[in-house]
Amino acid sequence: MTEAEQDTQTSSPTGERSLGVERHSIDWVPLAERHGKVSSLGAIWFVGSLNLTGFATGVVTLSMGATLLWTVVATVLGSLFGTFFMAFHSAQGPQLGLPQLVQSRPQFGYVGAAVTVWVFALVNYVGYNTSDALLSGDAMNTLFSVPNGLGYGLSAAIATVLALYGYRWIHAVNRWLTWPFVVIMALVSGAALFGGGLPAGVWTPGPFDLTTFMLVFVFVAGFQLGWAPYVSDYSRYLRPDIPVRSTFWWTYLPSAFSGIWVFVLGAVVSAAAPAGATPVAALKIAADRLVPGLGAVAIAALLVGLLSIMAINQYGGSLTMISIVDSFHPVRPTRAIRAVTIAVMLVAVGSIANVVGVEQFNWFYANVVVILTYLFIPWTAINLVDYFFVRRGQYVVREIFNARGIYGRWGWRGNLAYLIGLAAMTPFMVITGLYVGPVAAALGGVDCSLLVGLPVAGGLYLIFARGLDLAAERRMAQEEGLLTPHRKEVRP
Repeated sequence: MTEAEQDTQTSSPTGERSLGVERHSIDWVPLAERHGKVSSLGAIWFVGSLNLTGFATGVVTLSMGATLLWTVVATVLGSLFGTFFMAFHSAQGPQLGLPQLVQSRPQFGYVGAAVTVWVFALVNYVGYNTSDALLSGDAMNTLFSVPNGLGYGLSAAIATVLALYGYRWIHAVNRWLTWPFVVIMALVSGAALFGGGLPAGVWTPGPFDLTTFMLVFVFVAGFQLGWAPYVSDYSRYLRPDIPVRSTFWWTYLPSAFSGIWVFVLGAVVSAAAPAGATPVAALKIAADRLVPGLGAVAIAALLVGLLSIMAINQYGGSLTMISIVDSFHPVRPTRAIRAVTIAVMLVAVGSIANVVGVEQFNWFYANVVVILTYLFIPWTAINLVDYFFVRRGQYVVREIFNARGIYGRWGWRGNLAYLIGLAAMTPFMVITGLYVGPVAAALGGVDCSLLVGLPVAGGLYLIFARGLDLAAERRMAQEEGLLTPHRKEVRP
């Protein structure tokens, strides 16, 4: 184990190392407060998908029209693809010590990031947490026969406490859940595969249909990419001398593996479930086929995992709201403002979930994931290109928080590359029941927008960035010395 991976247990002068309510929000984490092992990321991203929403993702994939076997193949490839980009974002956390979206200011500008990237990020948190709310309410209703709205309220209350305590508790809870979840997932997997209920010939490949295959691929890749706007929030307390490759692999492998496991499990369970069954009902039926009563245990376990993700979404939504406000009027990143913004998230999500209803879950969730994927593909390309190929990890932290600093109020390079990238993707998009782009229609409904948006947005930003005075920025970063005094340029 390297020195960078040692977990020092001494308290910092600020007491940040205690298990109390987290003090930091959108501000930079000082080097004296960096702590933890890079391996801690393994638990948080392994458990990250092992919940009712991850399971429901697999249920929705099978409803897209591909056979079970082709759904599984598309799921595996989509998860490996989407997690690749997400894990590189995770690697930014230890190097910068900043929340993911704050680091968008050098590309999009102090105000520009707030009215483009951060607004979309807030929609991301609300959309995913609304899906979580629908499932948590359905699960509480199934387990305790309480109304769905009350079930969400109880679940959200627990998640809110976890979100308020923040980084250390979120990591701790996911670490505690890891091995119990492995056992539960193994039992449910056995029930799904060997408990009966699967139709005869369900594993017959059938004809390959590129349209439905790409729908599943984009949906699953989008789910994994959905972590990108906040993945480094959970690595930003790690020490900056941890190598990029260590952070990458401790994020990529656990997230990709657990994602594939739970997505495929959801698809298999859905194949054996009655038509119209909700994801929660399908899970209960499958598990009870193996051992009576196992269904309730499985729902309870994945509900606990869901509470952790609800907390992560509330935590991330809180940081995003604070970032947006701070871009127009400087705010002190206090515990109080975190509590207020978390409460706003809770009320907003509950209201939307009440309007949507669990009966519309599959339609709502499928479109939320796909639309958010489209919105974040150009951002992820621009952010990663800037970090790894343009500025190579060299940023001036104080200027990121300076409204009139070197990064400007409106970063025309990032915003223009983003808009052109999104426009280039639009003809290739497929939003089921809402929109099919002309090129996608000409291709028979095949969605290949991801393969367009990534190179267009990233390539254009790389060209636009040629006019930056990078030498001057590097001198300022070295003089500031906040990131690490012996820092070298970061390379992927």
